[in-house]
Formats: sequence, C-alpha cells, structure tokens
Amino acid sequence: MPQVIFLPHDELCPDGAVLEGEKGISVLNLALQNGIGIEHACEKVCACTTCHIIVREGFDSLKEGDELEEDMLDKAWGLEPDSRLGCQAIIQDEDLVVEIPKYTVNMVSEGH
Repeated sequence: MPQVIFLPHDELCPDGAVLEGEKGISVLNLALQNGIGIEHACEKVCACTTCHIIVREGFDSLKEGDELEEDMLDKAWGLEPDSRLGCQAIIQDEDLVVEIPKYTVNMVSEGH
C-alpha cells in the first residue's frame, strides 16, 4: 500500500503523519479516517476549496484534475502548481507527500 506523508501543520497534525493509503481512496478521506481534520465545507463534492492541499511529492501519480476541480482551485488561498483538492486527489500506486495549507478561504471552521 502506498504511504501518504502529511507534513506538520500547526493545528491539524503538529507532528506530521505517515499513513498507509489504500489505492482508490481520496487523500481527504484518508486524513479524516486518521484524525486529521482537513476542512471540507462542501461535504467532498468539489464545490469549494476548503480541502485544498499541496502535493509536494508524487503529484504526477495522481489522475489529472478535471475542469471543475481546476476552476475551484483558482479560488483557493495559496494556490501552487502542485495544488489539488483533497476530495479529488485519489491515491494511486505511489507514495505522496502532502502539505495542508495554513489557511483556507473559510472565515469560520466547519468543525467536522
């Protein structure tokens, strides 16, 4: 199983995390299943940017984002070339290194 390495995030996972990710699961679902509370205001339907992540390693192993995801990412805070929405980044066969941005466009945490 591929590993997903979450880089340290001051609030969500201060020590970082190394998780085993089953092929076919989204990075967001893997994080949530393991207590990393990435925001997801639209309930994982690619209608917001709160689950924005930056894939520091393994980006090319992910299936290419579709037009809807690309349009949503244009609204994300801190957009980078290797940005994805966590709900749309589906784990494949390679390990990933993921950074969760410090900020989202949400004014208030959804508290999922």
